[in-house]
Amino acid sequence: MYRFVSGLLNFILRKICKSLEVQGKEHIPQLHRYVVTCTHESYNEVIMLGMAIYPNQIHYMAKKELFYNKWFGRFLSSLNAFPVDRDNPGPSTLKKPIKLLKENKTVGIFPTGHRMKYDEGAPMKRGAVTIALMAQAPILPAAYVGPKEIKGLVTGKSIIRFGEPIETKNLPKDMKRNEKLEYLTKELEKRTIQLQDDLNEYVTHNK
Repeated sequence: MYRFVSGLLNFILRKICKSLEVQGKEHIPQLHRYVVTCTHESYNEVIMLGMAIYPNQIHYMAKKELFYNKWFGRFLSSLNAFPVDRDNPGPSTLKKPIKLLKENKTVGIFPTGHRMKYDEGAPMKRGAVTIALMAQAPILPAAYVGPKEIKGLVTGKSIIRFGEPIETKNLPKDMKRNEKLEYLTKELEKRTIQLQDDLNEYVTHNK
């Protein structure tokens, strides 16, 4: 289902409507084994992030509440999404994404955990860096600028910008686990904010 839907959306959004611009494509790892993160203010980022790395498939972490409806939950599962308990995350929350990464697949995570502007002071949650660190996989940060409403995917213009991947397996051996998590979290937040600022400036100068 993911392959069919993503292929259809790629044809409509990128080939016909030309509504997506991807910047920093050279930063996308050749191997699919990485965690990709992005700013998150609407559901449009979920779609456009998938289009930005097409034909590679993203396995998204999604809040468990979206799976309460049996049929909608099955549909989400067919699109490679899997449920997580954001309020009470435990060891089991990490097993699925780590397994996917070890199978050389890409995991998509929105670090703030919910739709909120980064300039509103949303904290950068540790989930993405914890998973990446445990799987020894790189983190590919991204930022989005574009329409927030679904219809804007067709009628508007969206931009996804990727930054340089953050390596998780080359950290000093004398760093403790919590120190590594703290460092990676701050590095991801710093790079994400910089990507968003650069993208906002790019849009302003090209109006």
